[in-house]
Amino acid sequence: MNRRDSLKALGLTAISAGVVLEACKPGKEPEVVAKGADGEAQPGRQEFEVERDKKLNSWKFFTEHEMATITLLADIIIPKDDKSGSASDAKVPDFIEFIVKDMPGHQTPMRGGLKWLDLQCLNRYQKTFKDASSTQQIEMVDDIAYPKKVKPGMQQGVAFFSLMRDLTASGFFTTEIGIKDLGYVGNVPNRWEGVPADVLKQYGMEGV
Repeated sequence: MNRRDSLKALGLTAISAGVVLEACKPGKEPEVVAKGADGEAQPGRQEFEVERDKKLNSWKFFTEHEMATITLLADIIIPKDDKSGSASDAKVPDFIEFIVKDMPGHQTPMRGGLKWLDLQCLNRYQKTFKDASSTQQIEMVDDIAYPKKVKPGMQQGVAFFSLMRDLTASGFFTTEIGIKDLGYVGNVPNRWEGVPADVLKQYGMEGV
């Protein structure tokens, strides 16, 4: 039995009477369920929330070049491994694009940080971060990834990378991929099988 079926089984008896009584009340309006851009019902959300999301998703903030750089950085922060996919597999760049529109205070730090990163790479390697080699990209990231080891002149880069890392982690660990990576299963039904044998033995109660 999956979690959804379990919740149905546990709650159906308790709520059935109330639901029937409410449904029988005269003049009761049917519940309005908000629908997303794809026409799918979105229970638990109000129309104004769905409309706001539609508006935010109707335009782009980052350029293609900026999005490519964000994708590279996100995958450096959370790369693909044997356990789970990378940040880009979890669509973290899309999450960051949405967040900076939803929270405009992030726009200047993110765009300014991306430009700072490209200027640093152009000065060092004569290439933008996106076009630098993997070794050069990691070398650049190493200089801004550790706030306690910041070198003179790197403070802006450290602040930008800290924000980038926070957004990447927030985006990744709120997706199905990220939740599975954590091993979190939530509240699931279990079965009580009594006091563990080692505890009974500890208190001399085995066989009781």
